[in-house]
Amino acid sequence: MKAGLILLMIISTMLISATAVYAREDATHNATAVMKDAKGNTVGLATFTEDCNGLVRINVNVRGLTPGLHGIHIHEKGNCTGPSFTSAGAHYNPLGKEHGLNNPKGPHAGDLPNLEVCENGTGHMNVTTDLVTLSPGPTTLFTANGTALVIHAEPDDQMTNPSGNSGARIICGVIEKK
Repeated sequence: MKAGLILLMIISTMLISATAVYAREDATHNATAVMKDAKGNTVGLATFTEDCNGLVRINVNVRGLTPGLHGIHIHEKGNCTGPSFTSAGAHYNPLGKEHGLNNPKGPHAGDLPNLEVCENGTGHMNVTTDLVTLSPGPTTLFTANGTALVIHAEPDDQMTNPSGNSGARIICGVIEKK
């Protein structure tokens, strides 16, 4: 009887451990950034979701921008002090690459395709990247200084250091774990 109880306890412990490991492997990691303009008005929201394969989906919805293409990047500090948002630091680049998705020596981990804004001033982007993670590791967005998502006034040329000639920072949101 005692041996049967011990065996049952061992099996139960193994099942609980296996369930916990499976839940960790299948978990997704999530974050958001409330996007604000230079006056501190909320103009949109960005969501970040990492799947079990390490890919991060970034979904951005903003309003009140000038129509056309705008550079958009993840920056190295989780600080969006306006009006210039220089407090967000440089592009997020923990691996020391050069700027631009088309740069053979790049890209920065924080480089993203341009955001297209429609005639009515709304912009939407839904991209997937393997350059950053929400889970622990060398390219995690949850660094000691945090990170921010910044939208620029001009398009990013995807080649020129340090920021693709994308102009002034006009929208910023601190990336926060959910």
